[in-house]
Amino acid sequence: MLLGASGVLLAVNQQFLLNVFGFQPLGNAYLYYLIGIFLAVAFLSVPMKAGPSMGPIWLNSGLAVLALVSAGWLGNHGLDIIQRGWEYEAPLTADIMAAILLVLVLEGIRRAGGSVLLITALLFGTFPLYAGHMPGFLWGTQFSLLETVRAHVLGVESVVGIPMQVVAELVIGFVIFGSVLVVTKGSEFFMDLAAALLGHRRGGPAKVAVLGSGILGSLSGSVISNILTSAPFSIPTMRRVGYPASYAAAIEACASTGATLMPPVMGTVAFVMASFLGVQYSTIVIAAIIPALMFYVALLLQVDMFAARNGLQGLPRSEIPKVWPVLIRGWPYLLSLAVLIYVLMVLRLESRSPYYASVVMLVATSFRKDSRLTLVRAQLLLMDISVNVAKLVAVLAGIGLVVGGLSYTGVAGAFSRELLLYADGNVPLMLLAGAVTSFVLGMGMTVTACYIFLSILLAPALIQAGLNPLASHLFILYWGMLSYITPPVALAAITAAHVAGSKPMETGFRAMRLGLPLFILPFIFVYDPALIMVGSVINIVERIALTLIAIWAITSAFESWIYGVGQIGLTSRGLFLAGGLLIIVPVFITGLVGAALLIAVIAVNLILQRRKNAANL
Repeated sequence: MLLGASGVLLAVNQQFLLNVFGFQPLGNAYLYYLIGIFLAVAFLSVPMKAGPSMGPIWLNSGLAVLALVSAGWLGNHGLDIIQRGWEYEAPLTADIMAAILLVLVLEGIRRAGGSVLLITALLFGTFPLYAGHMPGFLWGTQFSLLETVRAHVLGVESVVGIPMQVVAELVIGFVIFGSVLVVTKGSEFFMDLAAALLGHRRGGPAKVAVLGSGILGSLSGSVISNILTSAPFSIPTMRRVGYPASYAAAIEACASTGATLMPPVMGTVAFVMASFLGVQYSTIVIAAIIPALMFYVALLLQVDMFAARNGLQGLPRSEIPKVWPVLIRGWPYLLSLAVLIYVLMVLRLESRSPYYASVVMLVATSFRKDSRLTLVRAQLLLMDISVNVAKLVAVLAGIGLVVGGLSYTGVAGAFSRELLLYADGNVPLMLLAGAVTSFVLGMGMTVTACYIFLSILLAPALIQAGLNPLASHLFILYWGMLSYITPPVALAAITAAHVAGSKPMETGFRAMRLGLPLFILPFIFVYDPALIMVGSVINIVERIALTLIAIWAITSAFESWIYGVGQIGLTSRGLFLAGGLLIIVPVFITGLVGAALLIAVIAVNLILQRRKNAANL
């Protein structure tokens, strides 16, 4: 907690230019200090291997001390590293400290990210050692072992490169905001608000799970922690009104996964994306909001159709809180959310917005005994912030090795050129290859790591092929996230299944079907960026309307239910699905054919129903 507190104070001092005690670390010095502090936290809080045991205390403590000493020494000589060009020629002590820190970064990514991520970091981190012997476009500038160590640790494109810069400048503040929200019982407020709005509706508990998990996750930015926070309340309630265990778990998994695509926070990866694209974070937020809302519309439609087809009801009104009392009780969270959005979107103070919002929340919740920051809650808050930031630093400092290895050898640009050459201008082929690659990498990496890797290799090729830069990066992000709800990995689905007591793989396949819009939406906005708010107002409105119709048709086909018609058969489902997919295609004639199919299916089913009713009479 002491280390975490010092890291947070260091970040606050940097962001607000406080110059406390004359201490104002600028540039790479600040990054080295943060790496040292939070790597030390990672060694003291993340087990050496899976299981309850942390491992030998002496070893973890020794690694923590080494992290503080090596990174602290490098931070203290931050100006020398830059001004004297230590990246190319450094004194012996600097080389030793750099080597120690590099080994510690690898151990940190192994603990926090797992073996797959460690192997990836090693493979690409050591690439400069043998790049000169690689064939074709994989050939690159070769480095000696000492040159590689210096480049990775003392250079500005690897360990202290863009991933770590994003954590230091933006992400720490939003981690603090998410932790404050949870500790002050903000999660309970948003679930109660969702229940007050939708709990009494048909299939109400499922709609509450979708809305509540969506709101909570959009502010915390974490899929798994969101499930563990909301699932113990939402899943039993869904089961109580008749949803099967695997269906309830799949709904929670999809809602929590989609939340990391929902503004205003969107998780770590959106901040990295803003840095790679060289745009303000608010630009990413504006682009992401329509696809994210559409995903939740699709989820709400599916749970409502399932409830209609199976005759499921909502919760009794006696068990549902009233809207106004809930809003009055939750005014501190709404106020802090408004402050966050105002400072983020209007004042454009991206790095400071979560700090202002967190302070407002802490002050506002102090007026109530059940949410004010007591000593116990303050300890929980500090521990939560420390561990969460430590895991991020451990992973992203290690992922910096991937960025550095590809950047220093020059292979990243060559890979994109070769991909364009092999695709021969076939954009659908490139997108399909990118989707499969993103999905496969997402199985073994965090979403942020997967995105960073492909934003270097794949995104430039998509952009050079003529696709919108922002749409191309969002395409990679969406497909990288699918591993959360798709077997065999399906980490979100498996976590929710554990809470629900359902079979993990059955839950995973249900989640994959419920999350189908996540598979389709990226192909829509990458071909027609109107869906990410690029283009004329008329074009944007038209694309949104057509996509909503398509989502309605596709979800109707999957749930065997059409509003105003009722349950439909297999043939009608197939035709309705085909009509929805045709409407998505940004070509007038295919959209017309798709609309005709939908109208025909509805008309035929209504005629058949009337004949059946007449025969029964």
